[in-house]
Amino acid sequence: MNKHIYFLLIAQFLSAFADNAILFTVIAMVMHSHDLPTWYVPALQSAFLVAFVVLAPWVGGFADTYAKSRVLIIANLIKAVGAGLLLCQIEPLLAYGIVGVGAAVYGPAKYGILPELVGHDSLVRANSWIEGSTILAILLGMLVGAKLADHSVMLALAFTIVLYFASAGTALLLPVRIIKEQSSLLRLLEFGKQIGQFFIARRSRFAILGASLFWSTAAVLRVILVAWAPLILHSQNATDISQLTLFLALGIIAGSAVVPRLIPLEHIRRVRFPAYIMAVLIAGLSFTDHLLTARIALFLIGMAGGVFIVPINATLQELGQQSIGSGSAVAIQNFFQNAAMLVSVGSYTYASANHVDPVMAMQCLAAFLLLFTFLIAIKLPKKKLEQQV
Repeated sequence: MNKHIYFLLIAQFLSAFADNAILFTVIAMVMHSHDLPTWYVPALQSAFLVAFVVLAPWVGGFADTYAKSRVLIIANLIKAVGAGLLLCQIEPLLAYGIVGVGAAVYGPAKYGILPELVGHDSLVRANSWIEGSTILAILLGMLVGAKLADHSVMLALAFTIVLYFASAGTALLLPVRIIKEQSSLLRLLEFGKQIGQFFIARRSRFAILGASLFWSTAAVLRVILVAWAPLILHSQNATDISQLTLFLALGIIAGSAVVPRLIPLEHIRRVRFPAYIMAVLIAGLSFTDHLLTARIALFLIGMAGGVFIVPINATLQELGQQSIGSGSAVAIQNFFQNAAMLVSVGSYTYASANHVDPVMAMQCLAAFLLLFTFLIAIKLPKKKLEQQV
């Protein structure tokens, strides 16, 4: 492993930690306010996600035009600006939306720099480290951010700003390398061209659609748990529900750790099996009415999900580097997976407003995952990883 991968892991951990600390800080701000409506928290989530969809045509090219290590620094500084606006009590939707802009810029550079730091044989292992450390940062950021915000919102915001600057400082230790010169085409047209070029090959198309399927499933499952847990497990508060989510996250960490031994890039077809297992486990969870069984099921769902998503990310990065640029490939992935998350969560919100039972919703989600995994994998070629797309 190149020593620079460790600097990337530290920078990513600090930035992801701050992302989740600021999320729960903003939620605490809303909960402590008597003037904001109940729909404000999901509106904040949407303000964060919209940047990924709207900016997707530009952020990938930005990451490939300039040194990705420097793009990571710029992204962290944008996030720090958003946190600073919150600290100055600027409209939270605007301020948190700016944090989302920084996150949208950060993603393509974070994943796009991996093929520059490690070789083909280590790419899956490097991805597993990134995914595992990110989940750990999410868990710690959630706990520390909420605790600090309960004590002092201003202190929590100041803490996140320090973390963003620390992450930017660590990124200074990464190498400066530019893979692709700036395109003379308009970014929007270039982005459409890149989508068409990237979707020609079956493996790159599978990577994009597979990642979108995973994240949309995960997003809907988290939302369903909020309604399902009180109804079936008689959960009394948000802490009970967050503990269920904890087992899901721990499962993803475990899956990310074991996947390098199970699915090398040359055998990407194997990822359909953990996706099928994930669907069966979600269906099984819908019939569970015991807390321990639910926790075990969620851990196994997360583990199957980790085994599913890590090789897909690695495949996308390598194929992207061989064609349109790894940063642009990750930007396309972000566009599709965040659009899928918005559509899927919106669909469940509409269904929930029409009083759809959460047990039935969970079973429908399992069927959706099973069906669409089959549809996107059925045309995946059996030969080894293509060298070009």
